[in-house]
Amino acid sequence: MTNIEKALALINTFATGDTEAARALLAPGYIQHNLAYGTGADAFVGSVAYLGSAPVKTTVNNIRAFEDGDKVFLQTVYNFAGMGEQVAFDIFRIDADGKIAEHWDNLAAKAEPNPSGHTQIDGTTAKQAVDREETRKVVASFVGDVLRGENPNKLTDYFDGDNYIQHNISIADGLSGLGAALAALAEQGIQMIYNKTHDVLADGNYGLAVSEGTFGGTPTTYYDLFRVEGGKIAEHWDVMEPLAAEDTWQNQNGKF
Repeated sequence: MTNIEKALALINTFATGDTEAARALLAPGYIQHNLAYGTGADAFVGSVAYLGSAPVKTTVNNIRAFEDGDKVFLQTVYNFAGMGEQVAFDIFRIDADGKIAEHWDNLAAKAEPNPSGHTQIDGTTAKQAVDREETRKVVASFVGDVLRGENPNKLTDYFDGDNYIQHNISIADGLSGLGAALAALAEQGIQMIYNKTHDVLADGNYGLAVSEGTFGGTPTTYYDLFRVEGGKIAEHWDVMEPLAAEDTWQNQNGKF
């Protein structure tokens, strides 16, 4: 199995309840960064068993799958035991033995289409066979200059005019849509702040940035997926998740 196939097989065990398959894919010392769950292979297998016994079947619908070195990153829609659809970005690290050794994620409830009619998951799925390092460079620079606000005057450099497809649930297409949304937040006294970017993964012309900051003063984690065309940001998907209070964590591995 390829690393992508292993990651997809693992998340599919949530739907099948196949604990043996899950355990075979996991490293014994599996490290969990989803703070709502315990760490270790036993905890993951326990979750699979629980979902398999639930009266409502869990559904797993993978939308996009990428690979960067020893990491796989996925965009998926889950409905855990009928609790409602959630859009997720998952990152899995595969170790030297070919086992899934570590996991990070961000999840948010599936929402209605945004002001431009786009959903959190629709849009382009084709991947171009371009140098991932060029994509990583564009995405990392954009996140630093614009989202972290280090060189905001460079904003327009990253776009082909107003040609920009937006999948954020509250923002319309184009730089014009982004500007309008930020202005509306400002009127409400809400700031969207990126303080630190922990990782930028890339595959072909897609790059995923993993960051933390605050939204309206609430500690927040940001997963932003960008499609790059001709060195410009062409399309964007994201999942924002409030960072859980530390006294609620089910493991001490931290979000990042």
